[in-house]
Amino acid sequence: MARAMVILGRDARRRRPPVALTMVAAATSRRAWFRRVATATIVAVAACGGGDRAPSSVAVEGVAVASFNFPESRLVAEIYAQALEDEGVQVRRELDLGPRELVMPALRQGLVDVVPEYLGTALAATAPLATVDRSDPRAVSRGLTAAVAPWGLQVLPYARAQNQNGVVVTRATADRLDLAAVSDLGPTASTMTIGGPPECPSRRYCLVGLTDAYSLRFPSFEPFERETFVGRALEDDVIDVGVMFTTDGALAGDELVLLDDDRGLQPAENLVPIVRSEVLDREGEPLATALGEVSAHLTTANLRFMNWRVTVAGNDPAAEARGWLVRQGLVDR
Repeated sequence: MARAMVILGRDARRRRPPVALTMVAAATSRRAWFRRVATATIVAVAACGGGDRAPSSVAVEGVAVASFNFPESRLVAEIYAQALEDEGVQVRRELDLGPRELVMPALRQGLVDVVPEYLGTALAATAPLATVDRSDPRAVSRGLTAAVAPWGLQVLPYARAQNQNGVVVTRATADRLDLAAVSDLGPTASTMTIGGPPECPSRRYCLVGLTDAYSLRFPSFEPFERETFVGRALEDDVIDVGVMFTTDGALAGDELVLLDDDRGLQPAENLVPIVRSEVLDREGEPLATALGEVSAHLTTANLRFMNWRVTVAGNDPAAEARGWLVRQGLVDR
């Protein structure tokens, strides 16, 4: 990651709106998305007699590129969308749609067509009992391909870039408790508050895994609607431990410490496009080529830098997506 980064000082952070107030606005927007897609899902299910896939006659014009409700997913979906448009594919954006529990059914129902996914978590969600080496992206990709094929979905080539869940504390907490690895939390976890995305308590690679793999039992969990709120809550002493993405731009500075996953809880989490087979057949080579080229060029370092540019520096995600595509020689200016 580029070192020439300016991190906001504490005085600047004090001028930001309180976490709680910002969360209210985000939650309102998110509820609107839920109402919109839930209604569409009910219509699609009724139209196809309760089956898993919507009939092709209910297609909406353009390839629907969707994202989960966090900044990196929106950024990568925007990269996909612009790369497709450059290949002449008509695109409609369904960004910030919600968590996996909402987006995957929408993909299966044909309400959206393309989603940037993460190999390990996607496999855990679609085939939790699959017996594959979850640290090997090739094995995870094969397992995921087999899991989603019956739903009319295809897994395209994955990127080198990956983003795992990480356990984070402030520098002050790490120094005071001598923390370097997740297992170091053992003696103090029972007195600490942990925070993360709302779905964390039920996720295998989040709170469930921290309990099973590390025997960590936190007495309370604070849910945060937005990824950026977790880092701010740590800095403001609202929580003691946070679950954040390992490519989070907030980790560019030295005020937060990412603890080592010393028991190997996290699987391979390479970014990968999942596409509806019907759309891939219809659009053909331009769609496969555009998304394949993005995967071939996208690295973890790219993600960290772009995340910093968007979430810390406040740059526009669409502009950052365009800039990355231009720098990689994938589109013209």
